[in-house]
Amino acid sequence: MSEPALRAGITGLAAVSALGRGAQAQLAGALAGAAAFGPVRRFDVAGRRVTAAATLADAGTLADELVGVIDEACAGIGAAERANTPLLLGIHGHPDAGRSATATTAGFAAAVAARAGLAGVAKVYTCACVSGSTAVADSAASIRAGRSGRVVVAAGYLVEPDQFALFDAGRALATDGAARPFSTGRTGLLLGDAVSAVVLEPVGGREVLAEVVGWGRAGDAHHAVRPDPGGHGMARAVRAALVRAGIGPDQLGYVNANASGADGDHAEAAALREALGTAGVPVSSTKSVHGHGLEGSGLLELVVTVLAAQAGKLPVNAGHLGADPACALDLVLDAPRQAASPYALTVNAAFGGANTALLVKVAA
Repeated sequence: MSEPALRAGITGLAAVSALGRGAQAQLAGALAGAAAFGPVRRFDVAGRRVTAAATLADAGTLADELVGVIDEACAGIGAAERANTPLLLGIHGHPDAGRSATATTAGFAAAVAARAGLAGVAKVYTCACVSGSTAVADSAASIRAGRSGRVVVAAGYLVEPDQFALFDAGRALATDGAARPFSTGRTGLLLGDAVSAVVLEPVGGREVLAEVVGWGRAGDAHHAVRPDPGGHGMARAVRAALVRAGIGPDQLGYVNANASGADGDHAEAAALREALGTAGVPVSSTKSVHGHGLEGSGLLELVVTVLAAQAGKLPVNAGHLGADPACALDLVLDAPRQAASPYALTVNAAFGGANTALLVKVAA
C-alpha cells in the first residue's frame, strides 16, 4: 500500500514592489486599486516613447532586495535550519551580465544564498515571466513526492534600462501611463519592481499560511512572443491545476490573471472561459497596480493572491475604462469583493508560449 502524498504549505512570505515594502503593503495597494505608476527617475528615459513604470524610490540593488525578502520570509527559522534550506531563484540573469566577464548568473545566485544564510542554490530559473511560478510548482511537486523538505523560492526584477528600452522599442508599453488589463482602450503594459520570497515545506510542522494544492504548466507552441489567440495552452495549465487539487471550477473563488493591458489579454480571457466554463469565477490582474515584474511577476502575484485569500477580499482590476467584448469575464471592478471560497488561482504566461497556473487554499 503506497504512502499518502505529502502536502506542500507556504509558511513564510515577503515582497517588495512600488506598492511598498512588506506583504501588507502589497495587499493594501491591490485592494485599493491604487496604481503605483509614475515617471521613471532611476535612469535616463529621455527620448523614449514611454517614460512611466512602477518603481520603488528607495530600492537598493537586486541582491540587497532579494536578501531582504528572504530574511523576512524566513523570520522564525533559526540559522542552523536555514543552513540546511536550499534556494530556488528566478531572475533574468546577473544584473551586470555583458558588462563584466566575471558576472555570471550562477555566481550571483550563490552570493544571494550565502548572504541569506541558506544551504546554496538548488536551481536558477531564467524562463522569463514564469520563472517564479515554475520554481514554486517544482518545489511543491518535490515536497509532495517526499524528495525535499523546506525550500525557499525567491524571484526578482528591478526596472532597469536594458529591458525598459527593449519593451519601449517594441511598442509594448502603455502610452497613457496606466496598465488596463482586459479593458477597452488599453495601450500596453508597464514594467514594475517585483522582488519576493516564499518558504515552502511539508504541512505538519510550522503554521501554514496557504497550501499549494495544485499547479499546471503547458506550452502554446504558437509564436515566439505572441500567445495562442485561443489560449489553449493556458487553459491546459489551469485544468491541470484544478485536477491536481481535486476541485471543479465552481469551487474556485478567485483568479489573479496574467493580463497586463497588452493585446494578448483577449487570449487569456479565452483560456479562462475554456478552462472554467460558466462557473463565473471573479477575476482581476494585480499587474494593474504593481506593473509587470518580468521574472519577478509570478512570485509577487502568488504572494498577493495568498494574502487576498487570507483576508477574504478580492483585489481590484484597476485602470478599467470599459468592457471589451473579447475579454468577457467576471472582473472585480471599483471595489474589493468578498471571497466566497478558500481556493484561489494565479496564472502567468511568458515569451515562447510558456504558461503556468498555481492553485492555493487558505484555511476557511
